[in-house]
Amino acid sequence: MLKRSAIFVHRWLGVALCLFFLLWFPSGIGMMYWDFPSVSAGDRLDRSAALDPSTIHLSPAEAYAALGQSQPPAQVRLNTFDGRPVYRFRAGRGESLVYADTGARQVDVSNALMARIASAWVRQPADAAIVETIDDADQWTVEGSFRSLRPLLKYSWSNGEQVYVSRPSGEVVQYTTTASRIGAYLGPIPHWLYFTPLRTHQPAWSRVVIWSSGLGTIAAMLGIIVGVWMYSPSRRYRVAGAATGIPYQGQKRWHVVLGLIFGLGAATWAFSGMLSMDPLPSSQAGNLTDIPQALRGRLPLAAFAAKDPGVALSQLPHLQVKELELTSFAGEPIYIATLGEGATRILPLIGPSRSEFDRQRIVDVVTKAAQPYGLVETRVLDQYDVYYLDRHRQRPLPVILARVNDADHTRYYIDPRTARIVGSYSSRQWITRWLYHGLHSLDFPWLYNYRPAWDIVVVTFMLGGTALCVTSLILAWRVIGAYFFGNGAQRAGLSAGPLSR
Repeated sequence: MLKRSAIFVHRWLGVALCLFFLLWFPSGIGMMYWDFPSVSAGDRLDRSAALDPSTIHLSPAEAYAALGQSQPPAQVRLNTFDGRPVYRFRAGRGESLVYADTGARQVDVSNALMARIASAWVRQPADAAIVETIDDADQWTVEGSFRSLRPLLKYSWSNGEQVYVSRPSGEVVQYTTTASRIGAYLGPIPHWLYFTPLRTHQPAWSRVVIWSSGLGTIAAMLGIIVGVWMYSPSRRYRVAGAATGIPYQGQKRWHVVLGLIFGLGAATWAFSGMLSMDPLPSSQAGNLTDIPQALRGRLPLAAFAAKDPGVALSQLPHLQVKELELTSFAGEPIYIATLGEGATRILPLIGPSRSEFDRQRIVDVVTKAAQPYGLVETRVLDQYDVYYLDRHRQRPLPVILARVNDADHTRYYIDPRTARIVGSYSSRQWITRWLYHGLHSLDFPWLYNYRPAWDIVVVTFMLGGTALCVTSLILAWRVIGAYFFGNGAQRAGLSAGPLSR
């Protein structure tokens, strides 16, 4: 009775979910190589003009005074906007822009300004573009983060490039090409169920993903149980003239074989996909040490009067500086210049520029800030490890690993070129690390560090899962056809009886 009940539940869950699995597995291959289009801070810097020291006429303190704020800013950056140098002062979630050449605030965003920004992004004339106003979400702006950026102006050129500019800020917030849109349809959109009518309703989309992946996990596990029950190596069945331990032939036989091989992968992928939606209560805790704050310290804006940003830039006369960050290291004011392709240089207020901070001093600062817990170890990593890795190999290397002797076994990864924490991990994050990333992406260093080994393993499982879904779909169609178009006896047999051969 228990066996027949498991078969019944698995059959009808399979009917309901086989299309979901058929979306997830092939699109998982696409996800390995194509991302959903986005615009990062690095993309903006790459496409922005380099800073010209001769155009910077205001000091940071003078520019900040134009805002009339009493509290010091949390972050200050100097880069270009519409080809002009601009200070970006951040306090909380808000950001204010003050032009470094005139001291005027950037407030109004005109159509002409937005057209210039879009044109500069793609290096094509704005009058050659088709312009649309986007008040509601479209396929490329369905994420909730775009709500505060609307309305948008969308500029489309004949070569397939599309630029979305936010009217409130004048910033480029989305950029797509024909290739990136095709890649998204092959990977992220079907894999994440990022279909506009569903994704724009965040609660409904979240429930669909959680419930479909949760039920998918149950269906896959039931399939494994049924397959093990049905397979009997000691009992031989005569199928197509041959003795076998599987009492089926044709599509059912293939389905059982594929399920026994790839069913566990299907279950773990569905389960880890559900975890990506954070359905469980969070166990995250705040930082128990002062390490992040100690590496930076306070931002003394007035101290930068000792070296004007223009003077600092003149120390790098032959380099194209895209951004100058006004920050500090262990309380000492410094500039960090970002060049093309993400390279950085450190510009202290006193002394020449250098490529990275003194590593021993970073260790000393971290060691002091880790009290009263202390450090288990500090060392330099030249390769990614289990908790700090990147399939695209874009995260900084080398980094300084600092392991804190606290209850959560906290680990910090510090980039010596910026003295910035670029990664962290604690034992409270084990669900995300192992049950989500580990099971869903198979992101283990012994695979990641020896590509294409990772590609071969993952693609093999994805193709096996796809084949399992195809056989499920064929069998599901037979079940549906027999149930809805067969006679009453057939329907009764399908509802309660064993699987037919």
